[in-house]
Amino acid sequence: MPAADKISVQVDGRDLALSNLPKVLYPADGFTKAEVLDYYQRISAVLLPHVAGRPMTLKRYPDGVDGQSFFAKHAPAGRPSWLRTEEIVSSSSRSRAPGDPIEYVVLDDLSSLIWAANLAAIELHVPMWRFPGNPKGEHKAAPEHGLEPDLLVFDLDPGAPATIVECCRVAEALRPVLEEDGLRALPKTSGGKGLQLYAPISGMNAEQASAKAKEYAERLEGDMPKLVVSRMTKSLRTGKVLIDWSQNNGSKTTIAPYSLRAREHPTVSTPVTWDEVAACRQVTDLFFTAPDVLARVEEQGDLFAPLLPAKAS
Repeated sequence: MPAADKISVQVDGRDLALSNLPKVLYPADGFTKAEVLDYYQRISAVLLPHVAGRPMTLKRYPDGVDGQSFFAKHAPAGRPSWLRTEEIVSSSSRSRAPGDPIEYVVLDDLSSLIWAANLAAIELHVPMWRFPGNPKGEHKAAPEHGLEPDLLVFDLDPGAPATIVECCRVAEALRPVLEEDGLRALPKTSGGKGLQLYAPISGMNAEQASAKAKEYAERLEGDMPKLVVSRMTKSLRTGKVLIDWSQNNGSKTTIAPYSLRAREHPTVSTPVTWDEVAACRQVTDLFFTAPDVLARVEEQGDLFAPLLPAKAS
């Protein structure tokens, strides 16, 4: 790569080489890699507390959102020595034998976030649990055994012709059911076509959290059978909203709050208010791009802050 295609910067005192900044990653908007990096730098204060301590799966788009993409779970060779990584013993990796560890990247600070964005990691995906606060290299575990999730997530996925509007109606019905059990859920868009609800939890392992979420999903399916489905079967989902409870599995990930999405436009998985959910009557009501979200955070702060541990928020 010609030297002119790279620039050297310091981020929090760490040296980074940024490359291909003029490259267009969102052709429909002419949104460049430089703009992706700028967004992640400007949103970092509210994004990082939600992903800190969580194993990160990067979805990379080296040729932009219209090109080929791939999920990157393994920390790449040639990464900076200061980048935090943690090992997980996996029972489900397709690329390694069960029981072999996978070394994950953990994005705890701005320099790590910019490093990832420079890899054209447009999307950031994390599980519902965090590593214990151990120094690097001291922790190795399987996520499905012994690690406690701190969040319960419901991924509301509409089957056409249903849209995010129907997801909002399901979210409004699910909210009081959760509140009956003391769970205070907060909504965010998926950045795609759906909506997600997050509620803080403690004292459950991932298997218990997944089972609990399934109970809620099946209850809503029983209450609203014409609109809600709790099973993945595609033939059941036409015109309905799938409450995907399986995202609480310790091995699964969900798009992180404030992450960009690799859609036609640079949309963002955006925390929203319950008033906005109640008012949603068309798809564009909850459609937010990177500039929109930066303006929202400037005005409203982090709507997901109540989900954070006290010291993080």
